[in-house]
Amino acid sequence: MAIQESGEMYLETILILSQQKNLVRAIDIAEYMNFSKPSVSRALSKLKEEQYLLVDGDGYIAFTEKGRKVAESIYERHRVLTDFFVKIGIDAETADADACRIEHVITDKTFAAIKKHLKKLK
Repeated sequence: MAIQESGEMYLETILILSQQKNLVRAIDIAEYMNFSKPSVSRALSKLKEEQYLLVDGDGYIAFTEKGRKVAESIYERHRVLTDFFVKIGIDAETADADACRIEHVITDKTFAAIKKHLKKLK
């Protein structure tokens, strides 16, 4: 079963937060995403059920191997697409917003071609 876009967004957010601070809890995600704590709790329960995350007794969130792989893939797409859009003349704010939407639907083939093109430019 493929993960939904919202699940990918949560995993990406957890990865970003874990790079900023060692331990991540649901409240951190709610604040970062500007979502209600009940919404975040529901999403985290679903991600736990689908074996993307583990949550310990103190509420600290950790990735399963499967979850980390998805999070890193989505975050890489976000960074590469943002870089690509900026390089073709899009302002950084718009590039970031567009990358956030496109990262969930772009095919592996198209993404690989963009990465290849960016390497040629460097």
